Amino acid sequence: MLVGCASKPGTFKYDLDFLLKHDTGLIVLRSGDAQVIVSPKYQGKVFTSTVSGDDGPSFGWIHYNAFDRPLDQHMNAYGGENRLWLGPEGGRFSLFFPPGSKMDFENWKTPAVFDTEPWRVMAHTDTTVNLMKLMKLTNYAGQKLTIVVGRTVMMWTREGISKRLQAPLDDQVAAVGYETGNILLNGGTEPWSDSTGMPCIWMLDMLNPSASTVIVIPYHSGPGDTGKPATTDYFGEIPVDRIKFENGVIFFKADGKSRGKLGVHPTRAPGVIGSYDAEHGVLTIAKFEMDSAAKYLNQEWNTMKLPFSGDAVNAYNDGPLADGSQMGPFYELESVAPAWALAPGAARTYQHDVFHFTGPEASLDKISQTVLGVSIAQIKQAFH
Repeated sequence: MLVGCASKPGTFKYDLDFLLKHDTGLIVLRSGDAQVIVSPKYQGKVFTSTVSGDDGPSFGWIHYNAFDRPLDQHMNAYGGENRLWLGPEGGRFSLFFPPGSKMDFENWKTPAVFDTEPWRVMAHTDTTVNLMKLMKLTNYAGQKLTIVVGRTVMMWTREGISKRLQAPLDDQVAAVGYETGNILLNGGTEPWSDSTGMPCIWMLDMLNPSASTVIVIPYHSGPGDTGKPATTDYFGEIPVDRIKFENGVIFFKADGKSRGKLGVHPTRAPGVIGSYDAEHGVLTIAKFEMDSAAKYLNQEWNTMKLPFSGDAVNAYNDGPLADGSQMGPFYELESVAPAWALAPGAARTYQHDVFHFTGPEASLDKISQTVLGVSIAQIKQAFH
């Protein structure tokens, strides 16, 4: 499939050439040397980005082998460094299981409206694209939902990145950053409530791992916070040599070699997550909105747990399954919007921004300390 691509694997141009074969309507946003690929055909995903033009590194994980396969009944993982799903995945108001079904893999299915169907482009410029999708879904409780999802992807300038993160960018740092504004509108005739279920926006950033990549998640520690600051057993307990809690920061190995997921509750999450790949010198940051007083949906495959007791921030490291097979490797930085009680015609917007930086370690260190509260040296030494 990949034979004939003249560009070098791992570069932005390589991925652009590949994706154009599958979506001729691709939109490439540009701000200086920074570029971002948005695909209307593939659900408005930001597939990848770069800091330095066509020959620059491509940051998003793309599942090349998924594009020419027959559609999978459960999920079609094309990849993409920023995609929009709706939740909850599990629980009493799940959007992924038919009403009354057993919550197991056999019955799990990602709705086509955000798995395989194209989205409509409403407008675009060199730096911004607006997309829309009408979704009709039925949740696990049997409630029919009509949802209008809007999505804007907008490039940040270097000045905008520095202002958004309140962090210094010296001349030696190459950067790419974009804002995603994601709108959820109740297009039905009934209000969304605790009894009908309230869908939520779920953002997932799929990225390329390396042996040295470490995810960094700051967290709050208040007077009443006495328990573990993260849920660490989504897919079985994360081994202790792959996760570390240290002075208000979680370090999590993101090498794509051991499957595990963690989550942080909204009362403890500050609205930022990041990673550092020491092998390639890439600092990545995702920044998003937080509301510690809001309701967040529990997404576990369990109907007995309270439906509004979920995490707001998640991180995932891919790894081999029990049979030795593996989709990736990749890792994910994730954020979840609150569950909003929307009246018919009402809408809310959720912002999730993604940034990548390359350059001298000393320059990246200033950004990391300002935004994540830890030095590059601390990240590199977390598992050594």
